[in-house]
Amino acid sequence: MKRVLAATAVLAVSLASAAAAQDVTLRVHHFLPPTSTTHADFLVPWAERITDQSAGRIAVEIYPSMGLGGAPPSLFDQAREGVADVIWTLPGYTPGRFPTIEVFELPFVAGSAEATSQAIQAFHEARQPAELDDVHVLMLHVHAPGTFHSRQPIAMLEDLDGLTVRAPTRVSTAALEALGATPVGMPVPQVPEALSRGVVQAAVIPWEVALPLRVHELVEHHTEIVADRGFYTAVFLFAMNKQLYEGLPPDLRAVIDANSGLPLAREIGAVWDAAEQRGRQAAVDAGNGIVSLTADELERWRVALQPVVDDWIAQADAAGMDGAALVAEARALVARYDQTP
Repeated sequence: MKRVLAATAVLAVSLASAAAAQDVTLRVHHFLPPTSTTHADFLVPWAERITDQSAGRIAVEIYPSMGLGGAPPSLFDQAREGVADVIWTLPGYTPGRFPTIEVFELPFVAGSAEATSQAIQAFHEARQPAELDDVHVLMLHVHAPGTFHSRQPIAMLEDLDGLTVRAPTRVSTAALEALGATPVGMPVPQVPEALSRGVVQAAVIPWEVALPLRVHELVEHHTEIVADRGFYTAVFLFAMNKQLYEGLPPDLRAVIDANSGLPLAREIGAVWDAAEQRGRQAAVDAGNGIVSLTADELERWRVALQPVVDDWIAQADAAGMDGAALVAEARALVARYDQTP
């Protein structure tokens, strides 16, 4: 059953019957509102399955909109330290801390959310990057390729010259700079106020996220990069406190495991892809203008953004990683899962 804790404005999902013995209650913490696709269409169904498959021995409470306190960049450490039991977050909010998985955020690497989410999860399972060792990774995924949402039309590179644009990650910041824009880094909950106050003139976010934030009411123009690979995406992490996971009885760990990994990455990827159309339709219904880059203009963007990829490879090499191999592996995995029926 769902219950709203009005006094604290926290939405909690408790799915065990009163008579069921509850061995553990998982507090799931994230930064999006309860109206978001991630909350309503991913985390709530996940919680229901966990409680049902554990016969009520695992209860789940979901705290959206940073209901347990802190700011979005603190979520990883909250899971590491046990402030929260399970977190859903964007690792890129702490630039440079998670360098390996950044490879999927590079320009024109990501495809659909479904394909790319499976690709990054497979990448993680194969490589087990040390940067994530402090938590138990339930799943990694991405959003659908992002879109520009702006106060003025963006149809060519020149339209970005000096434009202040919200950027979510280190890689997207570099990409926007390469395109001539002035990036302003901020977590997504700050976007509506930043747009309304003129702190930024545009934001790059997927349609799915724009809808619950009502971005279509704050801007009049949207620019899509329609190609087999997107201009950018962001990597998300769904993770659990490591000590709590390892201390669960084997049968309860098996329930968590059955709702983790590649199947879960495919599930949330498909959910995010499907939600894109709802966000786009809200902009259409508002009478906003939607531009798709022409083929010639798209090629100009590709050329302008190639140095971002080259620089990332050089930085990875300097850190002792084979940057070119990582990029090739990421692209190959996306292509593999793009073909998976």
